[in-house]
Amino acid sequence: MEAYRDQYATIFNNGKGVAVIGISTDDDTVQFNWARDSRFPVYFASDPDAKVVKLYDVKYPLFNAARRVLFVVGPDGRIAHVMDEFKELVGDSYTELGSAVATAMKGNAGKP
Repeated sequence: MEAYRDQYATIFNNGKGVAVIGISTDDDTVQFNWARDSRFPVYFASDPDAKVVKLYDVKYPLFNAARRVLFVVGPDGRIAHVMDEFKELVGDSYTELGSAVATAMKGNAGKP
């Protein structure tokens, strides 16, 4: 998550016209303290019952853990791009994410 924070201004237009929301099955208190201490400029949501995980089918089939999937949502509120199995340690992932965010912000989003 530090890469999101460190590249926030570049990838996410410093929060202008785009919202970044990290969703985790962690308890909300744990998330709040961690995000505050790390000074994250993004939003976090707690999904302790894994409802979002189930809704979008982003759980590893053999493990009790959610895959790291990113959804880019356009200004119209529709999913503009899905990065299934986002690899946070791979530089190309951030290039793809930045392009998807820029496209969504221009209103040229692909199919939802």
